[in-house]
Amino acid sequence: MRVKAFEECLNYVYTYAMKATIQKWGNSLGVRIPSIMAKDLMLENGSEVELIEETDKIIIQPNRRARLGDLLQAINESNIHEEIEFKSPCGNEAW
Repeated sequence: MRVKAFEECLNYVYTYAMKATIQKWGNSLGVRIPSIMAKDLMLENGSEVELIEETDKIIIQPNRRARLGDLLQAINESNIHEEIEFKSPCGNEAW
């Protein structure tokens, strides 16, 4: 019984339901994301999000694609690999 309760606790997903007002922003429309949601989703000014239109709703979700700059900054002495040698060109490659 205790294990079951623990599993249910691990599977618990919280959601927020808040109302927002659509406002004109230049020639477009915008919606403000409440700060508690932005903090929980690690969104900040300039963060990219994906907008998905589904039947009768709009889904806004963080764009979590890796950025080249972030990937390059993560390279260090412990995770860098040696240079890789390739064989000689065997077709119409231009070297």
